[in-house]
Amino acid sequence: MGIGVSLVLIAVGAVMAFAIHVTGNGFNVHTIGIILLVVGAIGVLISMMFWSTWGGFGSRSETTVIDRR
Repeated sequence: MGIGVSLVLIAVGAVMAFAIHVTGNGFNVHTIGIILLVVGAIGVLISMMFWSTWGGFGSRSETTVIDRR
């Protein structure tokens, strides 16, 4: 799951948790919104963690060995 999908999950979860007002029996829309918010936040954190290990904006150090024989 990439950062884009995680941001979509956060946006959909926020709408379901805070903007929709539903009354009735069955599943709770607000609980599903909170779950989507949490899953999206975890996805962003994991994507950022892998992004920094794959390169990202960090610097690389390379060592060049010249053999003069």
